[in-house]
Amino acid sequence: MENLRKGFPVLEQFTYLNTAASGLLPEAVWEFRQNHDLDFLLGASVFKDKQAKILSETRELTGEVFGCPPSQVALVPNFSYGFNTLLEGFEKPHKALLLKNDYPSLNWSVGSRDFEINYAEINANLERNIAEAFVKQQPDFFAFSMVQYLNGIKIDLDFIRDLKEKYPETLLIADGTQFCGTEQLNFEQSGLDVLICSTYKWLNAGYGNAFMLFKKKLENKISPKTLGFGSFQGKYKAHEGNFIGKFEPGHQDTLNYGSLAEALKLTKKIGINEISSRINSLSKKAKTEFIKLNLLEESVVKRKAHSSIFNLKGDDKLFEYLKSKQIIVSKRGDGIRVSFHYFNTEKELDFLLKELKKFGV
Repeated sequence: MENLRKGFPVLEQFTYLNTAASGLLPEAVWEFRQNHDLDFLLGASVFKDKQAKILSETRELTGEVFGCPPSQVALVPNFSYGFNTLLEGFEKPHKALLLKNDYPSLNWSVGSRDFEINYAEINANLERNIAEAFVKQQPDFFAFSMVQYLNGIKIDLDFIRDLKEKYPETLLIADGTQFCGTEQLNFEQSGLDVLICSTYKWLNAGYGNAFMLFKKKLENKISPKTLGFGSFQGKYKAHEGNFIGKFEPGHQDTLNYGSLAEALKLTKKIGINEISSRINSLSKKAKTEFIKLNLLEESVVKRKAHSSIFNLKGDDKLFEYLKSKQIIVSKRGDGIRVSFHYFNTEKELDFLLKELKKFGV
């Protein structure tokens, strides 16, 4: 475990339980960024001639890690840009299903357009609520976060596959920002039609990079309006038509997308199954201990499977107390959000529990 922590100097200063807000920058990614800008400083356009290679490698690594052909991978700066570009490609009006109180960048984007929107509740019966909403009025698309940013409730991926089999014409669009990098995902077998992920959280790739995964058939259902010279430049664009190019209209930032490639190499080196195992082990212990302290909402307590994100009952005084102990967490909703990644330890969890009890929760 200590070997997995060595690449993250910030862990020497803090008990960092805040990946759900911002992932760490690994030394391997930092070193790439240093070398990248030095090469740019010294080489200018000579260095930039390598741009296509960097972008292709990032696209191919993303496809490899998440089970998607690289010709169906688009590189975008963040979730919001990709999702809004996608929505502009829909013919309107469309019936949409969302989750109530899902991530604002998701729900606000749909709500700002001329869609007929229904909502399903996020609680212990999440999957049943979604199924009932489909029966009541089958949507044209269902957009949702795979893991909820407020309390960590994670949707059942087997349920998503079953839902797609039952409603093949409904497009399933997922925000994977709080999911990707925590466990194995084979996009082609997932039942999802689109997955969009900002990679500055659980993939530890820094800011300014994200990716979109598409099923091939989507090209016949959505027509994005965005287009530019960059839409036709590079491997997998002109060769495969122009669909992914419509999400990449301008100059692509090799610093940021190259950072994603380096982060994915680190994920591959450690192994996603090893990462998942460590996260799950810590999450189960954390949930058990938080339940003993009566710190979790009922909907989370009743869920069989959960992510490693928890929203603990607590106020500003508790938040400031934890911060004074160099425990880095976030205020979210009515509570305090903590999140555990593979580089966190049981020792850190025990320290958090000790300080929570000292505060008097």
